[in-house]
Amino acid sequence: MSARLVLLGPPGAGKGTQAARISERLGVPAISTGDIFRANVAEQTELGRRAQRYMDAGEYVPDEVTNAMVRDRLAQRDAADGFLLDGYPRTADQVAELDGMLADAGTELTAVVELTADTDEVVARMLRRAAEQGRPDDTEVVIRRRLEVYAEQTAPLADRYAGRGLLLRVDGLGGIDEVTERIMGALASRLG
Repeated sequence: MSARLVLLGPPGAGKGTQAARISERLGVPAISTGDIFRANVAEQTELGRRAQRYMDAGEYVPDEVTNAMVRDRLAQRDAADGFLLDGYPRTADQVAELDGMLADAGTELTAVVELTADTDEVVARMLRRAAEQGRPDDTEVVIRRRLEVYAEQTAPLADRYAGRGLLLRVDGLGGIDEVTERIMGALASRLG
């Protein structure tokens, strides 16, 4: 099934879990910027070497490198009939870049799914995950700051996509199967 999707939502909303499930249901690759970075670094590509310098310094990888990696990934054969992007775009500039990539390919987005979640519930979920995975750096203060950064930088993209008629807001809280079914139900009208 052809579907070109973006998955948005705050840290801890379950994007990674749902991306894998939705991509399997639709038969399109789930493409995460984190996976793209790791693959390029592992393969020692030119872009991977450039990204590694920033990551080693604890800095954000610049848009030009991220955009180039995403462009390269979307050009691969398995993404020809669709994809689900998780973690990209994160900024208004990246939205414009993605629009350009899709225009160059003669396609457009099918939908943008935003997983919504109550902040306190997300914090509790992430604190449990940090304890289970032995991640002492994921304190409540750090988690709340990550959620603030998301709200400041990425959440406005939802409004932009809503203005274009592409946004589908889905409650991300509840059981994994329940959330998957909500997403598939919301997408049903777009996938015809």
